[in-house]
Formats: sequence, C-alpha cells, structure tokens
Amino acid sequence: MKESVQTAIIGVTGYAGAELTRLLLHHPRLKGKPPVLAGRVDEKDAARGGIPLAEIHPHLAGSSSASSLRLEPFSWELLAERKVEVLFLATPHEQSREWVPEALARGLRVIDLSGAWRLTESSNRAVYAFKDDGTEQANAIQAQAVYGMPELHRARIAGAHLIANPGCYSTSVILPLRPLVAAGVVDLSRGIVADSKSGVSGAGKAPTPKTHYMYAADNLSAYGIFSHRHTGELLEQIGLNADEIVFTPHLLPIPRGILSTIYVHFREPQTRASVAKIYHVFFAGSPMVRLYDTTLPQIQYSVRTSYSDIGFQLSADGRRAVIVSCLDNLLKGASGQAVQNLNVMFGWGEAEGLE
Repeated sequence: MKESVQTAIIGVTGYAGAELTRLLLHHPRLKGKPPVLAGRVDEKDAARGGIPLAEIHPHLAGSSSASSLRLEPFSWELLAERKVEVLFLATPHEQSREWVPEALARGLRVIDLSGAWRLTESSNRAVYAFKDDGTEQANAIQAQAVYGMPELHRARIAGAHLIANPGCYSTSVILPLRPLVAAGVVDLSRGIVADSKSGVSGAGKAPTPKTHYMYAADNLSAYGIFSHRHTGELLEQIGLNADEIVFTPHLLPIPRGILSTIYVHFREPQTRASVAKIYHVFFAGSPMVRLYDTTLPQIQYSVRTSYSDIGFQLSADGRRAVIVSCLDNLLKGASGQAVQNLNVMFGWGEAEGLE
C-alpha cells in the first residue's frame, strides 16, 4: 500500500472534472500533492503559465491548495516531469481511445471517466462507432480494462492499470439489480423495467438545444429509447439479455441527481426480510451504498454525496417489487466513483475523501 500518489486530471473544465478536482484537493492521502491539471490551452494563456484554476472554477478558489493550480498545456513530458502515477481522463470517449494506449505504454495507471473502455462485447460497443474497434491494439487494451464498480469488482480493481469508470445511469440501475438477479429470485421471463431520470448536468457542459434552459425548464422528456449507450453496461454487468430489460432515460429539469425506479417480478413470493437480506449480504463492506429499510430514497438525500441510495417496496402478494435508486450523477455517477476506484487501487479506505 502506497501512502500517497501523484495524480493528474485531463478534462478539468467540465462538470465532472470540477468535482474530481475538488475531491482530490481535499483527499487526506493527497495532502501536499495537488493534481496536475492539463489540457488544451491557447498560446496567450500558455504564455502566462496556463489558466488559473480559480478562473475556471471560482468556487474552488477558497482552497489554499488550489490557489497556485493552473490548467497547463498537455504533454506527456509534463506528466513525466511532475512524476504523475495516476491519470484521470474526464475526456470525450474518442479522446480516451486515443490517449489510453500511450498512457499505459508510459507506465501510468488510468482511471477513465468516459465510455471508451467500459464494454467487453463488440455488439454493445457498436453504439459508440469507435474507429479503432476490433484492431489488435484496441482488443488488447479492452482485455485489461476493469469495469470500475468496486461493489462488483473490488479485487480486480486493486491490481488494474486501466479502470473504466461506469456511466451514471448504469450505476443507478446495476447496483440495485445485480444482487437480486445474482440471487436468482427475479423472474427474467417477465422482463425488468428501469425508468431513470437525470438532472441536466448528466448531458455534460457543452450546451445543446435539448439542454438549453428554454427546453429543459418546466419539462420532462424521454430520450434514447432502446438505444441509450449505457444499455450495454446493464446487460454485461447485471447478466441480462437485451429482451429482459427495458431501460428508458429521462431529462429531469434539475441541475444534478438521478432517480431510477425499477420494476421486477419474482420467481417465488418474497418477504421484505428476504429481499433486505439479499441486499445487506451483497453490500456488506460497501461503504458507499446506503440501504433504506423503511423508507424510499430521494434525490435530495443523495445529491452532492458519493453515496448510492437503494430502497424498495413489495406488492401485497410478495411477487413484485418497485426499487428506487438515487445518486448524484457527478459524484457516485462519475467523479466520486473515480476516487473510490483510486482508493481501492492503492489499498486505502474505500470511503476516504468521500464521506
């Protein structure tokens, strides 16, 4: 176990990048080792040594460790000079596909927040249309990528050099469903419905017509029906066939947070105690999952935390359940989970810097 490591972030200007920077600046293991911030910097800003972090994210300006930080022009030489050991990529999928091979070749450990390396099946990756998909190099890298959900893959994450951080919607559906499906109590022949709603920050910082205030405010809209890129993660990580689940995402007119309402049928009648036991046994030793035994989670309870909140209610006959799962899409759905993976990588307490 290492006492500390030097990290770097590429993609600090986005929402997830901002949260990741904040978490790393306050991480107890990283005191005195603020992250190196690298990315695209124009000539004018490069001439003044980069862009001060306080100009990019003024809300981080109050941190003493952040006062001298700047976004510097990216180069592999910069990372080597600063002795970076762990590289966080909060970059577009295509950028991660391009940079991960070089990072691994240089001996860096990578935690990638994009969808570039999450999917093992080529049929599921097709939604991304990666230009290098199927090449010898891409296949070799995909083979060593570990899906970064500690509650499922803790042991593999500890020894990994490439962590594919899960999607936000995916996390909100996989965590509540995997224990029940793995226990064999779900009647998959009846199908599963996952109805998920996310705040607007889940679409990223770049504005689009559908994230514009005039579209999103006072509105609720479904999108990506039968085609959302996170669907493949659900199939692979829960262990489902495509015809066994319907996943529908919605744009919710709030800044951040996800609520997933999931409908399942059981093979045999269940009791509240039997379902609760499955969850408590599965998530024993998982500090970032909070199980609600008597009430249901709400977005307001999980927003701005790195927890995944899960609760459920049964029908009177015990044959059906409605499961409610909530998390913050920028934290447990992105940056918080990335830091959780960092902790597991180096044998630190899984919740360090997150509670």
